[in-house]
Amino acid sequence: MSARKLFGTNGIRGLVNVELTPEMAIKVGSSIGTFFGKEKKLLVGYDARTSGPMFAKAVIAGLTATGCNVFFAGMAPTPSLQFAVKNHKMDGGVIITASHNPPEYNGIKVIWSDGIETSHEQEVEIENIYFDNKIVFAAWDKLGAKRELAGINDEYIQAIKKHVNKTKIANAHFHVVVDAANSVGGLTAPPLLRELGCKITSINANIDGTFPGRMPEPRPESLGDLASTVKAIKADMGVAFDGDADRSIFVDGNGVIYWGDKTFAIIIKQYLLKNPGAKIVTPVSSSTLIKDTVEAYKGELIWTKVGSVTVSQKMKEVGANLGGEENGGVFYGPHQAVRDGAMTTVLLLNIMAETGQSLSQLVAEQPQYFIEKAKIECPDDKKEILLQKITEQVKGENVSTIDGVKIWFSDASAILIRPSGTEPVFRLYAEAKNQEKALKLVEGYSSRLKKILETI
Repeated sequence: MSARKLFGTNGIRGLVNVELTPEMAIKVGSSIGTFFGKEKKLLVGYDARTSGPMFAKAVIAGLTATGCNVFFAGMAPTPSLQFAVKNHKMDGGVIITASHNPPEYNGIKVIWSDGIETSHEQEVEIENIYFDNKIVFAAWDKLGAKRELAGINDEYIQAIKKHVNKTKIANAHFHVVVDAANSVGGLTAPPLLRELGCKITSINANIDGTFPGRMPEPRPESLGDLASTVKAIKADMGVAFDGDADRSIFVDGNGVIYWGDKTFAIIIKQYLLKNPGAKIVTPVSSSTLIKDTVEAYKGELIWTKVGSVTVSQKMKEVGANLGGEENGGVFYGPHQAVRDGAMTTVLLLNIMAETGQSLSQLVAEQPQYFIEKAKIECPDDKKEILLQKITEQVKGENVSTIDGVKIWFSDASAILIRPSGTEPVFRLYAEAKNQEKALKLVEGYSSRLKKILETI
């Protein structure tokens, strides 16, 4: 964390008791409380991390010290807590989670009254209170109260069920394998799917903040157990959640793991068939498959910078009801304009039930792209000038400069080149109709960037 920065692309994150300490969490809590104001009602909850209860207590101490009234929901998925903020008409909320980071990390997310994470502008306000010591404490007799708020996970489950055809899903008798990463996805997804008439097999189901089954980021290389389980028991589908269950990655009945673009494209197609001309919001890191699908089904595509907060805020701004990211985050506005792993799972099952097609059949209908990724080292102080120079070089091409530079070519291939927000590197993300072309793009632009770096 830099001198004047607390928030990253997705809340405040840090190594437990190294970068993020209880002392700091109390001050962050007091800064958030000052930002919201005295007597405001704020919801607090946490994911399965071992340090969750400790940081929740610290943040609650900071909030009540500024006169805010805290409703404590305990352990829950991030989307469940976000739904509760909106459903219980809270003024906001604080979620203790480091999402997909390893177990030695934790973090703090701030939620606005609509259940959406606070905007980057609001985050700056909280940072200014924190760094300029503008915290306003309440008098001894005006301290905030803390109350328990039970039952939010069940309210969330019931809310999701309203958005799908329950009878059709129940009649399909789906068998789903749920990999909850030993975290909070296991509190809501299995009961939700059972209530919809699905048969459930769970792996990594017990809550354990050390994440013994797999790390909390659902990446293809860590989902071998899920894929082999689905195949072995002939299940219809497998789903893997991240640490706070706002993202989901899917496995088909043959044990094939799909990156988030493919399942998001299935949802886009069905959504646009029912809502012609609708707006779809996605970051520039998304595959050309998303662009193809939105164009094919006559939707309006709105690109954003990378980051779930940006997608949610853009959906709010333009009145869009569907957004998504390539990492498995889908934002379904009729439920809530935030990433929601359980909602995404149920949307896919609903499509399978309505079309009578398996997940592999739905994916097989899509145009196929091959993806190659790379990164090159670049000192933080040279990032801006490198980006300027590569942008100048590709000026005549079909480019977007929303976040880094993305170039689309006439043969349907594309490459995104952007400075990392968290590491001293530039990331390259290429895709093409064949592997060779994708590889060529990554290699060609990597060497171009290195050559430019030599001159800076």
